[in-house]
Amino acid sequence: METREFDIIVYGATGYTGRLVAEHFVREYGASDSGPKWAMAGRNEDKLAAVRAEIGASPVTPMIVADAEDPASLEAMCRRAKVVISTVGPYQLYGDALVEACVKTGTDYADLCGEPAWMAEKIAEHHAAAQESGARICFSSGFDSIPFDLGVLMLQKEAKERHGSPAPRVKGRVRAMKGTFSGGTAASLGATMKAAVKNPAVVGVLRDPFALTPGFEGPDQPSGMVPHYEEDLGKWAAPFVMAAINTKNVHRTNFLRGHPYGTDFRYDEMVLTSPGDAGKAAADALVQMVKNPFGSKPPKPGEGPTKEERENGFYDVVFVGEWPDGKTMRYAVKGKFDPGYGSTSRMLGETAMALLDSDAEGGVGTPGSFLGEALVDRLREHAHLRFEVEN
Repeated sequence: METREFDIIVYGATGYTGRLVAEHFVREYGASDSGPKWAMAGRNEDKLAAVRAEIGASPVTPMIVADAEDPASLEAMCRRAKVVISTVGPYQLYGDALVEACVKTGTDYADLCGEPAWMAEKIAEHHAAAQESGARICFSSGFDSIPFDLGVLMLQKEAKERHGSPAPRVKGRVRAMKGTFSGGTAASLGATMKAAVKNPAVVGVLRDPFALTPGFEGPDQPSGMVPHYEEDLGKWAAPFVMAAINTKNVHRTNFLRGHPYGTDFRYDEMVLTSPGDAGKAAADALVQMVKNPFGSKPPKPGEGPTKEERENGFYDVVFVGEWPDGKTMRYAVKGKFDPGYGSTSRMLGETAMALLDSDAEGGVGTPGSFLGEALVDRLREHAHLRFEVEN
C-alpha cells in the first residue's frame, strides 16, 4: 500500500455527489503540501476535465478513466490507490465489480450505500476475503449512517465513563432537519423496490434489524413505525425514512466490535414533530411520507439541491440512553449544511482520510466499526459536525 500512486481516488467525480466530494478535497486540502495525493475518476475524460476546471482543482489533478461495465479498468484503478471512494449508485446496479476489485487488490473502499439487501449480499460474498486481503470495505459513509452510527458509539462511550455500563436501550430522535433528496437517492430506493418485487427475500432483509449481523440475532427491537407522544422529550415521534438502514448499521457496528453495547441492546430511530394536536397530525402525515418519500415526480439521477439549499441545510439528532433503574443520558449530533449532500460529501471525504490512518483489520464493515472516535475527530475539524453530551 505504501508504494501506491494515490492516497485516494474519487470514482464518479463527474456525478452530482462525486463532484461535491472532489470539491471537499479542493477546499480542505487543495493548497496543503501535507494533503492527500488524490485523483478524479469516471467514464469520460472530457467530462472529468470540465469538472476539474469548474471546481477550481489544480490543472494537474490526475484523471483516471474507469467504467463500472469494464471490470479490468476498475481493477487497474484500484491497484493505483490506497482508498477508493465510490459515488456511483445505485450500488446494486453498478457496485459489484468495484467492491470485488477492491477486495481482490486489498484496497480500502468507502461509499454512500443505503441499500441493505445489497450490503447483506456483499457481506456474505466478501467479508472473509476482505479480511484476508486487508481491504476495509466501508459502506454507508454519509448521512446514512454516520451521524447515527457514531452518535450511538459516542453516547455509549460516555455512558460507560459516567455510569459504568452501556445503555441497554437507546432512542435516536431527529429533532430538526432541513434538506432535500437527489436523483441518486430516488434511484437507489427505486432499484431496491424493484429488487423486492423480483425477490421476496429482499423484503425480509429490509424488515430485519439484524440483517447485517449474520449468525447473531438480538432481542426484539422497537418498530419505530407507530407515531406516539414521548413524555421525556415533550413531542410526538413519527417514522423516520432512513431508520431501516441506520438501525442495521448501528447493530453491525456493535456486532463487529464484540458487542460493547451489550447483546441485549435495543435501538430505534424516529422524527420528532411538536407537542399537541399539530404534532400528532404531522406525525400521522410522516407515516404516509415514509411509504412514498418522493411523491409522484421523483428527481432524476444527476439532479439535487442547489448550492444555496445545500448551504442553508442542517440537522440535529439526539440520542437518549435509558437504563432499567431509571437513569437516562442524552447525546447530540448536529451538522451544518444539507444532510444528504452538503454534509454527506464532507463525511465521505473524511471517511477516506480516516481510513488512510487506520490500522483496523480488513473486512466489510461500517464507519463506526473501522474508525470510531478517529472519524469523529476528523468530522469535528473538517466537516462542521458537533458531537456533545447534553446532560
